[in-house]
Formats: sequence, structure tokens, C-alpha cells
Amino acid sequence: MSLELAVCAEMVFLDLPFTQRVEKIHELGFAVEMWDSRTKDIAALAATGANFSSMTGYSAGSLIDPDSCGEVLRTAAELVPAALELGIERLVVHPAELIDGQAARPLFRATGQMWLTAARTLEKLGELGAEHGLVFTVENLNTVLDHPGIPLARAKDTLALVAGVGHPNVKMMLDLYHAQIGEGNLIALLRDSIDHLGEVQVADVPGRCEPGTGEINYPAIAAALRALGYTGTVGLEGWASGDSEAALAGFRNAFA
Repeated sequence: MSLELAVCAEMVFLDLPFTQRVEKIHELGFAVEMWDSRTKDIAALAATGANFSSMTGYSAGSLIDPDSCGEVLRTAAELVPAALELGIERLVVHPAELIDGQAARPLFRATGQMWLTAARTLEKLGELGAEHGLVFTVENLNTVLDHPGIPLARAKDTLALVAGVGHPNVKMMLDLYHAQIGEGNLIALLRDSIDHLGEVQVADVPGRCEPGTGEINYPAIAAALRALGYTGTVGLEGWASGDSEAALAGFRNAFA
């Protein structure tokens, strides 16, 4: 079974302007992922002919905060036109508001109110997605190293949220880099989440570079995905350990 391989253009070919990074990734036969579309020339990106896999799907607010969850919905709606112009089907959201990758308001204890608010907000995002043919994917994060102070960020929590909402336009963006740091037991996690996966993201641990540079057995991950019947996208959201083109070759080889 074939897997679509995508590469986050925010993290490779860093010596090139963003549009040229997209062109390079496309030339090498990968789909393209990106973060904040508001900082990009959408028309120029569309003109590259690249296949865009996902982008960040909100720019303010928190899924878990009753006072700001409305901002998640408002800004998600504002980003829909860019997603449609680029042909993107998956918009990524996180369990809390991030500023430069860090929790805007660090919290270290999950509450029932957070669960309820997140579920209700995801239901509304699902309705927005259904209206436009989009899927909102909730990405798990690690709170040990990269994103402290974000409740409900672990993979088991994001999976519980997505499964509890049960909307076809709300899926899980399972990031195995984050899951390895915070939880481990990755193949069992894949089995548990297979029915709810919108996409799988990868990078190795430690360092968050391409597969083959750390401790995760990505060929075994690839075999597990195929055994589970997964035919979706696997996205490299990681840095190049050296030359970017060589890093992408390593990524491809891990999932060949």
C-alpha cells in the first residue's frame, strides 16, 4: 500500500525563500506542508503546482478556554479561503493557543471544563470543515521538552477528544516525534488511533531531524502503518540534520 509523503517547508531548505522551498520539495516528488498561511504569498504558492497537504488552521484562541475558543472558530473561518486556493484538505489545530510554539498561558492541570470546551469547539470546527470539504486535525504535542504547560496535549488525550467528538471532519494529526518524547509505545498508539487518523507526522528523537538520525525505528513504523491498512499522508515535520536533499532522501527510504 502506498503512502503519500509530505515535507514541512518551514523546516528544510532554509537558505531559500519560502516559495522556492516549496518548488524544491515539489520537484523532489513530495507534497508540501506549511504553518501560518497569513505570512505567505498564496497566489505564488498556488502557481508552483505543488500538492499542499496541510497548514495551520487557526491563528488565535484556545480550544480548551471558554473565553477564547470563539477566536479559534473565527480565525479558522478566515483561513479557509487560503486553504481552498491551495487545495489543502487538512487544517491543523492544537489543544491550546501557541505563541512562537509555546503556550500563550501555561497551565499544568486539565479540568472537566477544558475537556467540554474542547469537544464543543471541535464539533463546531467539524461543521465548518463539512461546509467547505475540509478536515480539522488535532495535533498532539509533547509537554516534556517542547511545549510545557499545554493540557490535553498528549496523544492519548487528543485521541480521546477526537474519538469523543466523532465528527468525520475532525481527525487526529498524530505526531510521532512528540508521542515518543511524552509517551512512547508508538506502534500500539498507531493501532489505537488508526480509525481516527487524519495524518501521521514524523521526526526522530532526539533532535527532531529526519528518520534515521535517532532512536525511533521508522521502518518498523512504516510496516505497522501498512499492516494497519493506512494509505494516508506521512509528513516530515523535522529539521534536516545536514543537507536538506539528503534528509528528504532518508525520509523517503524509511517509508519505502
